[in-house]
Amino acid sequence: MLIQFNFNNFKSFRDEAILDLSATKITEFVDRVATIGNEKILPVAAIYGANASGKSNVYAAFEYMSEYVVNSFRYGDEGENYSEYRPTPFLFDTKSESAESSFEVYFTVPGDKTEKTYNYGFCVGCEGVTEEWLNYKAKSARKYSNVFYRSKEELDLSGLPKSSRMNIEVALEKQVLIVSLGAKLKIAKCKMVRDWFYANEFADFGDAVTNFFLSRRLPTGFAEDKKVQKEVIDYFSSFDEHIQDFVVEKIPSEGEGKDQVYKINALHKKIDSNELAQIPLGEESAGTLKMFALYPELQEVLKKGSVLVIDELNARLHPLLVRNFVLTFLNPKININHAQLIFTTHDTWQLSNQLLRRDEIWFTEKDSNGLSTLYSLADFQNDEGMKIRKDESYEKNYLIGKYGAIPALKSIEILKED
Repeated sequence: MLIQFNFNNFKSFRDEAILDLSATKITEFVDRVATIGNEKILPVAAIYGANASGKSNVYAAFEYMSEYVVNSFRYGDEGENYSEYRPTPFLFDTKSESAESSFEVYFTVPGDKTEKTYNYGFCVGCEGVTEEWLNYKAKSARKYSNVFYRSKEELDLSGLPKSSRMNIEVALEKQVLIVSLGAKLKIAKCKMVRDWFYANEFADFGDAVTNFFLSRRLPTGFAEDKKVQKEVIDYFSSFDEHIQDFVVEKIPSEGEGKDQVYKINALHKKIDSNELAQIPLGEESAGTLKMFALYPELQEVLKKGSVLVIDELNARLHPLLVRNFVLTFLNPKININHAQLIFTTHDTWQLSNQLLRRDEIWFTEKDSNGLSTLYSLADFQNDEGMKIRKDESYEKNYLIGKYGAIPALKSIEILKED
């Protein structure tokens, strides 16, 4: 499970931002808190804020870190243009523009009976990795122990097997992460970290291209396995009982190496007979297509106990449907492997003290200099220095500006007649 994600100098976040999924000492919904080792961890984080306040940049920062971990073993290849892989820094001051960006996580590994906690992070500059570290803490320990540490001046691999150290020293390039290279070399501790990132799923419904791709991604085994199709039907029945079944037709491939293409029709019951009408899946509503797109990710993270990160979860979905989706992660009887959901949204209906804990609600706000900040409702204090009570109307108070993170509106004068 993800315990904490920290990053700085990434897009609109110049200073350190901390998304903390460790549970605070509050009393609401204690049954949903997972206890692993000495950590108490939350299943959900909902991020609110005005347009262009930085919500999507929190998503993008975690996605960037994950992609760099999984793929960086390729970045040192001769002829590669490294500037393509460098993260976008904060561009509105000259110092930050050329400074390094940092990314760090604290996490636990699903199925680890020893319940260790890991701390992994790295810094990336203009020419490559400037610092990287991996530490772990046993369930009974108070302090972290070092697995490896790397900077421009130092390379300490003492926590890795002796037989692997020489291979890393010889092959490591400044653009490549030790974790990424070590996973390719089948070093268990490196592979464990790489696989933790690889298991996480990302869905950006604010991006039209990604949205198009996601809506055409099939659940594992869907094309051949009627049992999987039945599971998808059962999933759809939680919000729409009109779809009775699917017909999947394989379209002949036009050449070798081409991805297999399928034609999918949804079967709907006719109102005047027991026959079923076939409707191409692509002609279903945008909301139905989005829920179809979400199913493979939901299926994977619930199975693996990994993290699902969604940008603009509420787009094209009814608030009740969003609520039902979030409840899947909040219900310990369904979410038995402690999967987590992190999502950005403008749907204030979900800002309910009957759905989310105060420490599961987060806000992003951008100041007049273009700097974004990230903060939790549980840490927010009003002008009198008082914290938010659990019986407050979070939605109402957010919309009137009590917590910040709302747009500063002016009338649209351009439409005013002379």
